[in-house]
Amino acid sequence: MSTKGFDANVNLQETPNLEESAEGPLKTEDNLKKRVDINVLTARAKAIQDKENAKNRFIFFVFVIAFGVTGVFFTI
Repeated sequence: MSTKGFDANVNLQETPNLEESAEGPLKTEDNLKKRVDINVLTARAKAIQDKENAKNRFIFFVFVIAFGVTGVFFTI
């Protein structure tokens, strides 16, 4: 049986350098750039909802008209 791919050089004599990763979350410059205004998000959500409502109304009225035309057709 071969152990190919399981060879690793582990050196426990050195202490890992964690200074760079320890200061990462404390930097606020990157966090401030990622903020989004809540008004922009609500405006986007409202625009998407208005589009969906308009589409749903159109489909509903098409079915109502088709149902009405079908009803008139069968009564004659």
